[in-house]
Amino acid sequence: MNRPPLSDATRSVWGKTDRTGTSPVGWLPLWRHLADTADVAANLWDHWLSPAVQNLIAEELPGGAADGRTLAAWLAGIHDIGKATPAFAVQAAAYAARMRDHGLTYPLAQIQADRHLAPHAVAGHVILADWLRGQDWENPHPYAVVVGGHHGVPPTHELIQGVNLRKHLLGDSPWQQVQQELLTWMTDRIGAGDRLTEWQDAPLSQPVQAALTGLVIVADWIASNEQYFPYLLDRDDTGRLHTGWEILDLPEPWQPAVPPADAATMFAARFDLPPGATPRPVQRAVAELAATMPTPGMMIVEAAMGEGKTEAALAAVEILARRTGASGCYLALPTRATSDAMFGRILTWLRRLPDAEPGRGNRDVRLAHGKAALNPEYDRLRYTALPSGIAEDEGGADIGVHTWLAGPKRTMLSSFVVGTIDQLLFAALRGRHLVLRHLGLAGKVVVIDEAHAYDVYMAQFLDRALEWLGSYGVPVVVLSATLPAQRRAALMEAYDHGRLGPPPKPTWRDRGKPVTDRYAAQRTDLRYPLVTVSTVERGATATSCAGSGRDTEVHLRRLADDPATLADLLQERLAGGGCALIVRNTVARVQQTADALRAALGHGTPVSVAHSRFMAIDRAAKDRWLREAFGPPGDTTRPERHIVVASQVAEQSLDIDFDLLVTDLAPVDLILQRIGRLHRHPRAGRPPRVTTPTCWITGADWTQEPPQPVAGSRRVYQPSTLLRAAAVLLPHLDGTPLRLPADIAPLTQSAYSGAAVGPPGWQPSMATAAQRDADTTAAKEDKAKAYRLAEPAERGTPLINWLSGGVGNTDDRIAQGHVRDTDGETLEVLLLVRTAEGLVLPPWLHDGGTPVPTADEPARPLPRRIARCTLPLPRTMTAAEHIDDVIAELESRTDLSAWQQNPWLAGELVLDIDTGGHATVAGFDLHYDPDEGLRVTRIA
Repeated sequence: MNRPPLSDATRSVWGKTDRTGTSPVGWLPLWRHLADTADVAANLWDHWLSPAVQNLIAEELPGGAADGRTLAAWLAGIHDIGKATPAFAVQAAAYAARMRDHGLTYPLAQIQADRHLAPHAVAGHVILADWLRGQDWENPHPYAVVVGGHHGVPPTHELIQGVNLRKHLLGDSPWQQVQQELLTWMTDRIGAGDRLTEWQDAPLSQPVQAALTGLVIVADWIASNEQYFPYLLDRDDTGRLHTGWEILDLPEPWQPAVPPADAATMFAARFDLPPGATPRPVQRAVAELAATMPTPGMMIVEAAMGEGKTEAALAAVEILARRTGASGCYLALPTRATSDAMFGRILTWLRRLPDAEPGRGNRDVRLAHGKAALNPEYDRLRYTALPSGIAEDEGGADIGVHTWLAGPKRTMLSSFVVGTIDQLLFAALRGRHLVLRHLGLAGKVVVIDEAHAYDVYMAQFLDRALEWLGSYGVPVVVLSATLPAQRRAALMEAYDHGRLGPPPKPTWRDRGKPVTDRYAAQRTDLRYPLVTVSTVERGATATSCAGSGRDTEVHLRRLADDPATLADLLQERLAGGGCALIVRNTVARVQQTADALRAALGHGTPVSVAHSRFMAIDRAAKDRWLREAFGPPGDTTRPERHIVVASQVAEQSLDIDFDLLVTDLAPVDLILQRIGRLHRHPRAGRPPRVTTPTCWITGADWTQEPPQPVAGSRRVYQPSTLLRAAAVLLPHLDGTPLRLPADIAPLTQSAYSGAAVGPPGWQPSMATAAQRDADTTAAKEDKAKAYRLAEPAERGTPLINWLSGGVGNTDDRIAQGHVRDTDGETLEVLLLVRTAEGLVLPPWLHDGGTPVPTADEPARPLPRRIARCTLPLPRTMTAAEHIDDVIAELESRTDLSAWQQNPWLAGELVLDIDTGGHATVAGFDLHYDPDEGLRVTRIA
């Protein structure tokens, strides 16, 4: 073992204590942990960090990439300098006594009383800042804050000031000598000594500070893992690093190969195209613009449902990654169901995605949502050991989930991630270890699907996340079939704000000059399909492309909101067969409608439901059944006659095709999405009474002026958006067929433009609704600011106070409540059946009836099977006035203390139903059926 040239006092400082009881030494000296962390950071730079992140850091340093590597290793090598203080050493009496024997003494009672005021990360910030000032640095904080923030939260001014006022916590002269000795030794060891003078004139931007902090955290976590770096001093630096790195076996970053020059070759190589098929015009336009647009930059793709936007986006990912050094991508989708459906498609694409150096590494993937482990494809990959090499063919890679990267708080560190939009919105939420999320995103291309699906509250976080992505130089691809022009401009403006900084503020010289809106064209462009991309300067340029020739006309009709009228319509239209989809805006209306139709139509016309109030495993089975029964021709066994009554789960990312559509009045973009499920695919032999695509719009009293939406719809959507949808659709409801895709853009832009629409008699009611909605929007914007991250500050501004007042160390379930606007809390339970013998898994599952112990922790694999039974409770039960009573009763019904150490089951609540599916909880009657879902009735 090579001993460092350090004094006995310095070598006596403890850095880690053995928590496993397996080390014959029992502790690890601080110098050893600092050296391990520095060496890991250098290896991360060389073999794991995305070139895009390397470039981001290198561009701000005078020595470029070499400086970046040196700086990362140096900061990692001094990250725990705050442990060489009395405030830290006092925690382990035995090891502190050894330090006292070498002259490192302190007033015990005073240090024990005050030590909480000097957390070692903050102490390290202060020590490093003081040391750099001694090297003639004027502003050391943009560098010191990396040390101060290595536990996930940058220090506040108050904490720093508190340490500066209590220097006894940092130690007297012998302690200061140790601190300076460690800093000097590591500076020399890394070769940073001659760089410090240069770096003092290179202020770091906040994105670079965050990326470096994230990298130091990753290096620290790896070097702190006793499996990789045991508490032994029997090997030299090289031997320890080599052994630990081999055991860790992190995947190498993807290096994109040069993509095929023409779109036809590229799409044929990457995707399953039908024989003779060629890329559609919008797909060609996306591929061509991705190769020529400025980088960093954002692309917004607007095209009709079924035009292949996902494949176009994946082609753009490959091209943009090659141009920018990105080594992966994140695909953000609206829901768990859409994420699960996309995950399989991404795996197929990845298996065909080449690397510039075949045989060099493997693909690590992550499905990022709360129930990812219940996805069968993902679960299989979680138990697939990642190989050390990959196949040599053009497809390029074996795929797996890397065990270390799949750990807590590391969601975005895998190369290829598919997940819900929440994971991206969390990048704009002030929470602990935010820098790890930023580090992962900074090396990717980000794709945002269904961009129209995010409400005003979520948009506050999405726009701020885009600002930060722009500041990191992350390419972004946004997809939508029905994006309002104002949102198109707002998304581009937010990205530019981060990419180029805020626009210069007007001065007195600008008085009287007209204000230039660089996004005015984006606010008024009604062309469709449309691909909008960033320009070099602030602003954007848009390219219209031809449609694919899949034009269709859809007839719209009003329908009274009356069960008998609906039943009569369906009985008449489906007399010769056919499949109908009815979309309701609330689960309650779904269930009420299904009951009424079954009663009216009898057994000859099957009626099924699809909504969000199913157990996780039943919801997955329902989605599979929908795709299998109503998917594209040739892939399904289609029923002769069937009615599906669904909530909004049917309007997004499900490739399903119905002969007839009835929908509640909804915002116009969502109505258009629902119409995308009507005659979606060319299909021979549709029954004669449903050969003409027809959509009936109900859920409103059409006899009033303006029409009055039903109460449930007004709770779900802003009333003014419902009235404006009715207004812009009025000509089509009166007989003019809806032309798709030609009418998508004009309808969407008219509905969201703010200009008056609809008959004169509607205007007073619409103006009142618009004002109420404007007030609601302003309130939501203010609410979002409470936890939303600040915009990137001027270069050289340290991350001090960056996360002050945030949500703290919350898990994703709690964080989701801050980025989605919910009236009450969300609550999920585990649905089990209570029999005379005790709890069992629901009997309709393939392993149903399996006993579930509660006195002891269930043995594997039962915990995972129990976790599949997750069920969301409705808002009526989780409203503020009920949720405490609901939780209290569920906790009292079943003692689950034996489950609290199990990662699948800890913290969960059980809803136990009887063998008939019934339960009563806190004044609510509940009934669950695997075909119908959960029904809830308030007891009078």
